[in-house]
Amino acid sequence: MEIATKPVRVFLADDSTAIRVRLVELLGPLSGVELVGQAATVEDAIVGILRERPDCVVLDLQLRGGNGLTVLRAVQAQVPASVFAVLTNHADKRYRDACLAAGAQYFFDKSSEFQRIRDVVRMIGGGRPGI
Repeated sequence: MEIATKPVRVFLADDSTAIRVRLVELLGPLSGVELVGQAATVEDAIVGILRERPDCVVLDLQLRGGNGLTVLRAVQAQVPASVFAVLTNHADKRYRDACLAAGAQYFFDKSSEFQRIRDVVRMIGGGRPGI
């Protein structure tokens, strides 16, 4: 008998439609991954994350109406089981330190570490086949 496993539920928050499309192309084909929402604004990200309670949030620092740090500070304590992976073009040490202090578990540079988001999702999935 095969044991059913729940999919890894992922929420994407980035102000760039093109980046969200790239993330969907990166993660969508993985079996065992469910994309549960997307947001381009701080407000939509907060509402969507609190509503969906995803396993993983891919979060840009630059969002319409504010920044990813605002989102992290607003939701992290309310969704403690969610893994936050910041994916940004603003990858210097002060932003990394601020994000990690606010509750992000991962911090990646979009220009050189984009593909690492897939590794995070696979890790959350526990190495399940297809992820």
